[in-house]
Amino acid sequence: MVESCSGSVDVGFAALSYGQAAFLGVIQGITELLPISSTAHMRIVPALMGWPDPGSAFSAAMQLAALFAVVSYFASDIRDLMSSTVKAVACRDFRDSSFRFTLGVVLGTIPIIIVGIALTPVLNQCNSPLRSLSVIGFSSLGMAVLLALAEILSKHKRKFAGVRLIDAILVGIAQAGALIPGVSRSGSTFTAAMFLGFKREDAARFSFLLGIPAITLAGLKELWVLTHLHLSLHVWSILGIGLITGSISAFFAIWGLLKILERMSSWPFILYRAALGIFLLVRY
Repeated sequence: MVESCSGSVDVGFAALSYGQAAFLGVIQGITELLPISSTAHMRIVPALMGWPDPGSAFSAAMQLAALFAVVSYFASDIRDLMSSTVKAVACRDFRDSSFRFTLGVVLGTIPIIIVGIALTPVLNQCNSPLRSLSVIGFSSLGMAVLLALAEILSKHKRKFAGVRLIDAILVGIAQAGALIPGVSRSGSTFTAAMFLGFKREDAARFSFLLGIPAITLAGLKELWVLTHLHLSLHVWSILGIGLITGSISAFFAIWGLLKILERMSSWPFILYRAALGIFLLVRY
């Protein structure tokens, strides 16, 4: 019998089979980058299937799968952005748009770091009250309302090339809300970018690129914590299976989301989130 808790860290994923880990990896990869909350689905799917709750540690570590997908998909954008930023610093051109966006990403990541540190004891504990299905239900419903308002009120005209320093900071602040299960990191940043008037597909691109530091820090931090728990090779292999399937599914999730937003609105995600929230509140 594998212990699902080690100290104060929830490692429920240790009780999963390889098949369950692979399946949840696919679900995590898809929902991590769509505005529908991966944390919510990591609680809902196992509950419906009668499987062990994989725990917050699994969800956090699995963000490295999303990181791999984002970096792979936007490799040219990231390379150009970094190159332009380095040149701007070398030339002391601090008005350069790439430099200002990069600075905005750094400043916009600070809020989620601060809030994340503050909430870590609660989020990572076994049977965390923040991971209850009722909390996820309210969060899903609340974000459905916010995304609907953004869809209705946004002018949908601004392009990613026009991102300003203040935009990155504001969207970064919104990103901190994703620490509440059910809110969704991509959902909160996508919604904030829409409120700022960005076109849907550009809001999604903005969300993906701005989230790279937060995803990286969250994933590496969780791996650091797990390495100090002296987990068995079997447990690590379960996590590895999830990371592999999650990386593949996350890549296709990015492609699919951008294609959807190029052709239609975000209403399918809004309706899905609303239905999910209502279902959880009624059933649980």
